[in-house]
Amino acid sequence: MNISAVTEKIRHELNVRQEDMSDGEVRAFVEDKVFSDDNLSVHSLEDIAYVIDNIFYSLRSDLGILQPYVDDPDVNEIMVNGKDDIFIEKGGSLMRAERTFSSTADLEEVIRRVASEVHREINELSPIVDARLKNGSRVNAVYKNIALNGPIFTIRKFPEKGFVMKDLIERETINEECARFLEVLVRDGYNCFISGGTSSGKTTFLNVLADFIPKDERLIVIEDSAELQIRNNENIVRLECRNAGTSGRGSIGMDSLIKTSLRMRPDRIIVGEVRGKEVMDMINAMNTGHSGSLSTGHGNSIEGMLRRLESMFLQAAEFPIEAIRSQIAEAIDVIIHLGRLGLGERKVLEVAEIYSNETGIIKTNSLFKYSKAEGLRPTGNKIISREKLELKGDGNLDI
Repeated sequence: MNISAVTEKIRHELNVRQEDMSDGEVRAFVEDKVFSDDNLSVHSLEDIAYVIDNIFYSLRSDLGILQPYVDDPDVNEIMVNGKDDIFIEKGGSLMRAERTFSSTADLEEVIRRVASEVHREINELSPIVDARLKNGSRVNAVYKNIALNGPIFTIRKFPEKGFVMKDLIERETINEECARFLEVLVRDGYNCFISGGTSSGKTTFLNVLADFIPKDERLIVIEDSAELQIRNNENIVRLECRNAGTSGRGSIGMDSLIKTSLRMRPDRIIVGEVRGKEVMDMINAMNTGHSGSLSTGHGNSIEGMLRRLESMFLQAAEFPIEAIRSQIAEAIDVIIHLGRLGLGERKVLEVAEIYSNETGIIKTNSLFKYSKAEGLRPTGNKIISREKLELKGDGNLDI
């Protein structure tokens, strides 16, 4: 059964006609051709339906056979490990998908189409690409010359209707007391950093916290691939990194975007995720009077995140470790650590204030902590640095 050959044959016969045809008309055309094509040794109606679906989606969607999984609201993540192995995360569980690509060339064509939509390219010279779909989903692709069972294609979906804090409370990601506490901190201009492992909900949580930023403030949003959904502020600038072209030139990194954002008169700077040496520019921006900044990063705990920030800072400059720690403690006021538990549950595991003592050592003041027995509970500690609360008239709050 040569699905690729039949698909190409049908595509050639349809030519530009399909642009003026409805989905129903295209599907009927495909069905007619499949039933009449002697090259397809299809033995059951189930096989025929599968072939028709494969051909139809490859003709009508840039994502080909992956389109049904993208359309399914219960699917959170789609993982393609080469043409024959597709896995999806649905309802917090991983499962093998029924569909497969008919050839590696078909999979590569899907990846190239997605990359070109955001003016990026993937090939053997540039074998890794981060991109996004039109619906905001995050995409990562790795070419077969460095992925032995590749190409590898991963889609992280985000809900079309963004979450608000009420949704996270209902899902028991956070409780009302901690949510009110964080609302005050964001509103009053505390620099908040969200840490957590892969798929722990960092981007979603940053979107939710951004809802608490006063509507009259100017925001500069900086991302590697645009995916944040800031809803409440009209005065917003969105900046996105750019990869180098085939000539090796034209790359615009996050560090450059952070530097230029300082000349745009920002009230707050939001950095989608820090992964490397750009952390130095982010820390510097937070230390130049731009309070209320938000960012995320990968870490296994608050202490682990702080160590990662130190090592990322060292990638940018050889400063004494004491000076780096002092800069970090001066810039970041609060770290919110998220975790992913069984069955896809995402929880706020800890909220801690960051400060340094007289010797320059970074200290954490744990404010909320999660335990399996009691859930998320306040520790009884209060915010030590209260200047921003007092400036906003909230110094008398018991937090």
